[in-house]
Amino acid sequence: MDQIARTLSLPESPREFGFFIDGEWRQGRELAEQRSPAHGVPVTRVARCTTGDLDDAVAAARRAFEDRSWAGISGGERAGVLLRAAEILRRRRDEVAYWEVLENGKPINQARAEIEGCIACFETAAGAARLLHGDSFNSLGDGLFGMVLREPIGVVGLITPWNFPFLILCERVPFILASGCTMVVKPSEVTSATTLILAEILAEAGLPKGVYNVVTGPGGTVGQAMAEHPDIDMLSFTGSTGVGRSCVHAAADSNFKKLGLELGGKNPIIVFADSDLEDAADAAAFGISFNTGQCCVSSSRLVVEASVADEFERLLVEKMRRIRIGDPLDEATQVGAITTEAQNRTILGYIDKGRQEGARLLAGGEVLEIGAGRFIAPTLFSGVRRDMAIARDEIFGPVLSSFRFETVAEAIAIANDTVYGLAASLWTKDLDKALTVTRRVRAGRFWVNTIMAGGPEMPLGGFRQSGWGREAGIYGVEEYTQIKSVHVEIGKRAHWIK
Repeated sequence: MDQIARTLSLPESPREFGFFIDGEWRQGRELAEQRSPAHGVPVTRVARCTTGDLDDAVAAARRAFEDRSWAGISGGERAGVLLRAAEILRRRRDEVAYWEVLENGKPINQARAEIEGCIACFETAAGAARLLHGDSFNSLGDGLFGMVLREPIGVVGLITPWNFPFLILCERVPFILASGCTMVVKPSEVTSATTLILAEILAEAGLPKGVYNVVTGPGGTVGQAMAEHPDIDMLSFTGSTGVGRSCVHAAADSNFKKLGLELGGKNPIIVFADSDLEDAADAAAFGISFNTGQCCVSSSRLVVEASVADEFERLLVEKMRRIRIGDPLDEATQVGAITTEAQNRTILGYIDKGRQEGARLLAGGEVLEIGAGRFIAPTLFSGVRRDMAIARDEIFGPVLSSFRFETVAEAIAIANDTVYGLAASLWTKDLDKALTVTRRVRAGRFWVNTIMAGGPEMPLGGFRQSGWGREAGIYGVEEYTQIKSVHVEIGKRAHWIK
């Protein structure tokens, strides 16, 4: 892989992957081919699992949970495995980043940075494994002592998306492992390679067999069967709000499994006139273009104070036009390709809707002819009404809608005018204003004078239709536990029957 990391050439032939159950690799009866979104050539062939394969994986995870080979060891022992996994991942960083680029289309430098973030997730989870604890109550009188135990919830089903295949995986897996749970993972069928590579890494790190299992294949069959499976105790899903809603119904109709959901977003970036406009414009360009806008926390609604709106939009257009878009294997590229053909059509469809509904196109809006790939220029619409489709729907692409406000109350109202509540960014030099807006805008993640910043110590999740629960940090470990109240009688119990 050192040679691949230096030359960044395409593979001579597609790499084939099976799937991983109970510590063993299995071969698929069918293989699904994935082509590079940026180059149009086949890069991987991955097994298409059946619901029978899923049953086998769940059974393996159940055995591993019940035999206590993972749940029954100390937090320190679990931490040791997680730290070894971090070291192996550090050694294989360039390899993992390479396959992430080939299947997803994101720039190689971005992929490497994401892997560094994944290493931090494993290291943070290792610390959390040692710190997870319950509580005690010495307030029940002399005859009774109370304890609150945190226990792993059991077998977790994890369904991950195609936009951040490895990062979102690693924002969950190490924290689930820190809790003592076992799991079955189903990656997106178009970006499965790095999830399978993680199986190799965890096995080498000493994770017991059956604790981490991977099944691959379509969400409509394997993913749906996972949501409905009666022997999965909790399901973690990251993806669209529509599919998240179907997970809720499936869980209710099967075994009332607990759900962790990170869903859609229509996130505001609020810019006040007293902010550093150059910094804010750079952040707005980054916020809508990062990962080609295929990002649930993408800042897709610009809410800018009217007195500086014209100047700010001019700065932003200049920034957007200088973004380096191209081959993701090129070290200089900042924005890569659109991952799937279906998403490419969706983005272009919304750009057409914006024009039809009367929004004013200031930048982008066109397809870029770069080799055989799918590339769309970062797009800015001004004069957007709050009832337009581009203002309300999650586009999941590099399309930014601009709105203007006069007062703080109006800025808050525009920011909250959405069914979502995943993230928000605020730009001002006024501390009172910053704290007021931060408290009143409904979002699970909030950035002041920065954007998409933070680390795995901080919890991830949303309000309203952006999801349930929290991932990462100690909150992300506790999410995969359940609480047991224990009452211990001290001395002889008074008899009921005299």
